[in-house]
Amino acid sequence: MRTVSRNEIKRCSAAPRREITGLYAITPDTGDTSHLVAMTWRALAGGARLVQYRSKTLNEELHREQARSLAHLCRRFDVPLLINDHIDLALEVGADGVHLGREDAPISQARLKLGHEKIIGISCYNELESAIEAECNGADYVAFGAFFNSVTKTDTVPASIDLLRQGNLEIRIPIVAIGGINSDNALELISAGADAVAVSNALFGARDIRSEAAKFSGLFKRQSFHPSLSRTSQ
Repeated sequence: MRTVSRNEIKRCSAAPRREITGLYAITPDTGDTSHLVAMTWRALAGGARLVQYRSKTLNEELHREQARSLAHLCRRFDVPLLINDHIDLALEVGADGVHLGREDAPISQARLKLGHEKIIGISCYNELESAIEAECNGADYVAFGAFFNSVTKTDTVPASIDLLRQGNLEIRIPIVAIGGINSDNALELISAGADAVAVSNALFGARDIRSEAAKFSGLFKRQSFHPSLSRTSQ
């Protein structure tokens, strides 16, 4: 990967910064659409500020059905829905954007298809240089992780919490922390500079999803009492 110059970073930082913060709910892989919608409703009712529809096992028809149902639900809550990997599906169901990984389409291709109003998030794993380049290429947020052992994904690379602090110094777009996050360890990441925490198993595997979502949301309210740690004024 090429090195991004300081002049490029300075130019990138002039772009408007989207407000992406709070609990970022990543849906579990299930073939039961009604159950998926019900679980996501509880997460939204508990305060989730962003939803990502992620499915790796379903056929195309069911994938489309679930994405459309979640798009309708998220519009009711006025919460953005992002589709993992599938740009065309995001366009088809009227989702608010996509989240892309290392093996997915480049940002330029996604932006060309989606336009400038849609959100594009990028997985940067444990690579600060990738995050800097993603910002310069037009990403709206970057995701670092895994910070802890993940149940949802077993092929993760470990990321250090210091990466969040470094990211705060080098990039301006929001930073999402991901990987094994629960309501007990999330505050450490938020305090280190994560604008949002992406959670799947600890949220959707909870006995009371709405209550668990409220716990995560409460952590961000606690952090708001420390304005010196906020990045929104940068």
